[in-house]
Amino acid sequence: MRSRTQFLACAVICSLAGSAAGQQAERLTLSQAEELALRNHPRLASANLSADAAKAVVTQTRAALYPMLGTSFTSIGADHESTMAAGAVQTSSLYSRVAAGVTLSQLITDFGRTGQLTESARLRAAAQGENVGNTRAQILVAVDTAYYQALQAESVLRSAQAVVESRRLTLRQVRAMAEGSLKSTLDVRFAEVAVSEAELGLFQAENSVQASRARLASALGFESPRNFSLVDEPMPPPLDTSADALVAEAIRQRPDLVVLRMNRDAAQRLAKAESRLRYPTVSIVAVAGGLPAGDPRLHGSYSAAGLNVSVPVLNGGLFAARQEEAELRAQATAKDLDDLTVRVAEDVRVAWLEANNAFRRLDVTARLLVQANEALRLAQARYDSGLGSIVELNQAQLSQVSAQIAAASAKYEYLGRRAVLNFAIGALR
Repeated sequence: MRSRTQFLACAVICSLAGSAAGQQAERLTLSQAEELALRNHPRLASANLSADAAKAVVTQTRAALYPMLGTSFTSIGADHESTMAAGAVQTSSLYSRVAAGVTLSQLITDFGRTGQLTESARLRAAAQGENVGNTRAQILVAVDTAYYQALQAESVLRSAQAVVESRRLTLRQVRAMAEGSLKSTLDVRFAEVAVSEAELGLFQAENSVQASRARLASALGFESPRNFSLVDEPMPPPLDTSADALVAEAIRQRPDLVVLRMNRDAAQRLAKAESRLRYPTVSIVAVAGGLPAGDPRLHGSYSAAGLNVSVPVLNGGLFAARQEEAELRAQATAKDLDDLTVRVAEDVRVAWLEANNAFRRLDVTARLLVQANEALRLAQARYDSGLGSIVELNQAQLSQVSAQIAAASAKYEYLGRRAVLNFAIGALR
């Protein structure tokens, strides 16, 4: 019985050890997170598929410039010497026959309309390709921001855990001194309140860590959170002293601006194509085939070729309206481009200001933490020697906690602001 109990205990221990090993955190750097998101995120896959679909439209549009070859088969049974049919103008007699043949047509010219349509489709396909880059940038900035937020939450959690341990130690000391009549019961109650406040802060920090992990998993394209061990990132190079150069860089290379420029050019090409609807269309048509069975008056084969010129005369203003619509849409797209350019410049300047402000906070929060630690040391010394009150000590502890959280958050807030700035100038690819 004893050996069986020992066996079951060993089995349970092995099972728990295996479970712990299975839940061991996977090491993840920022570059690995970006690669994982680009490989796994469904939004990027959708953008790539849309780009491929846009390329197929170019082939569809360009097909009108190439020869069209088709086959046909006809079998007719008619009354002998039938020559008329109601509801139509008959140009030939109706003969019983079985015929098969081919038809070849080739566009000679439509005065450049198909060429303009093809170029418009090519520009839209290129714009869709650039949209893939824009989608990549959006995914990357989401990953970077979520990564830094997760690091920040973990840093705050470590500070909260240290605060709880420190407050509990203080509570044990105050209780011991109260038992020796060196401190009052009020001091014990204040120390207990401080511990409860620290525990509330710890719960909030733990919740923030879980929420940040959920956001990171979503940015990586996962449905549920993953257990990652995040690697800290070094500080980036200093910011430019002015945002003007960054604005010019953003206007030149932002993917969404490039997409809109291409869509504007495509709309202008479409307007040119619609303006040529009123021009004639010239094409050649050739047919050839055989009649294996039919009326004896028919030959055993046939062939013909001709030139077809189609000239639009009246269509109720359809072509003029289509041209006007295309031109107005091209003008609207140009105005959208102007509007986006203004908003991009604003985004870059605001992102630069936010990043610069976060950088300036780094030094201040570091000094604040040193000062708060020194204030707490003095307050603790005064309290231990009976010169200070528990309220003074609690206030010093609260100031230290605030300084620790500010210092822990400042670095990752700056890194997150830099990621947003890189997205704003189009540096994320």
